[in-house]
Amino acid sequence: MRKTLTLDNGKLHVEVIPELGSKLSSLRLSGGAELLQQPLRPYAARTREMAFDESDASGFDECLPSVSGCVVQTAAGAVTIPDHGDFWRIEWQGEQSGDEIRLRADGFSLPLRFEKTLRLEDSSVILAYRVTNLSDQPVEYAWSAHPLFTVDAGDRILLPGTVESVVVQGSAGDRLGTAGTRHNWPRAIQSDGKTVDLSIAGDIADGIGDKLYTAAPAEGWCAIERRKEKCRISVHFDVTEIPSLGLWLCYGGWPEKGTARQQCVALEPCTAPVDSLAQAMENGSAKRLTAGQSDTWQITVRLTGVS
Repeated sequence: MRKTLTLDNGKLHVEVIPELGSKLSSLRLSGGAELLQQPLRPYAARTREMAFDESDASGFDECLPSVSGCVVQTAAGAVTIPDHGDFWRIEWQGEQSGDEIRLRADGFSLPLRFEKTLRLEDSSVILAYRVTNLSDQPVEYAWSAHPLFTVDAGDRILLPGTVESVVVQGSAGDRLGTAGTRHNWPRAIQSDGKTVDLSIAGDIADGIGDKLYTAAPAEGWCAIERRKEKCRISVHFDVTEIPSLGLWLCYGGWPEKGTARQQCVALEPCTAPVDSLAQAMENGSAKRLTAGQSDTWQITVRLTGVS
């Protein structure tokens, strides 16, 4: 039986499974509905080569040192980084101490140690991160939070008014065009010429799966408003540490394999405006650690009620 670490302060309830990449498997207001996408397949052991769509594809994972699989050149030669990175697929060491959960793991594609601490404050969960270069050579990386928040049709994605446009990384059926296509936010023009409001969640029957990027808004937040649950989920972060924001809008458009489909929106603070570390290294957006150096940052997920 897999070990689950749990925090509950009477307002907020979270569960973490260290064995499964330190997955945050449950997030809810105490006594309330589950707010994270639940497993599309039963939880099972992961391998170093498997694709993300071969897993449960649920909850809140971490993508490091890349979101998409790629090959990068390092001081040790060419290195292959697997789909969604190393850390969602390996077991972490985890311990609970009072109102904190502390987790740690070492990657296998690049010599990186990743540490994460979760703690609750009122109706917020604070996730503090540290990534350390374990080698004697420089290492580049890209990180993205990967929280899959379940949504119903008509729920709203809220971004500050300073976000005026988004760029396509990928779009099922090229609904929004190919990679690099830029659209106004929130009203975009589909490939068929129709205007769509990207801030309104669709239905699972729509077959939509769009990955978008924008520069992190200076205000340092993004949110989802759940109408049925009368709840707002907001993610807060320091844009000087985390300069980009990814959006995964999935209403039945992924995965292609199997019969179960995601109905979720991922709000993804991230360090690079592309999925591939190789591309981030090319465009200068990859983070770089010298020998033994560490980077630290944190994000806050806040749950509030709305009328």
